[in-house]
Amino acid sequence: MDNDETIDVLNRLIQINNDRIEGYQTAAEETEEADLQAFFEEMEKTSHHCKNELSAVVVKLGGTPTESTKLSGKFFRVWMDVKAAINGKDRKVILNSCEYGEDQARDTYEDALDEESENLNPEQMAMISIQYQLLKADHDRVKSMRDAVLADA
Repeated sequence: MDNDETIDVLNRLIQINNDRIEGYQTAAEETEEADLQAFFEEMEKTSHHCKNELSAVVVKLGGTPTESTKLSGKFFRVWMDVKAAINGKDRKVILNSCEYGEDQARDTYEDALDEESENLNPEQMAMISIQYQLLKADHDRVKSMRDAVLADA
């Protein structure tokens, strides 16, 4: 197992959590709906927790945790859609955009667990698996909220 490869995998997961933090901070600040604000703040807390765990492992391995986001990628455009939707006060569009962003986070974790497992030790795999379950639960909550809006329409 290559230490640099392990750090790269962990930093990709930190990066997707940085994206979630930035996106949900923006969403919470922009919406006027109290239930969505509280929900977005919970989602942000989940990513802070995951980021902190991952960062501690990166430091333990002698690396530097990334502070960057994927601002040039699809995730950034999704969060811009969220901001535009919030400004338009369209709950369905907001939740659709959030679900898409959650899909990106879920896919990043799945890639780490499936495609990068040779670069992770059992303890790291266990930590990432637990975080994956947390993010999957968040995704399912977003989907459920979105589906409820669709049912009311």
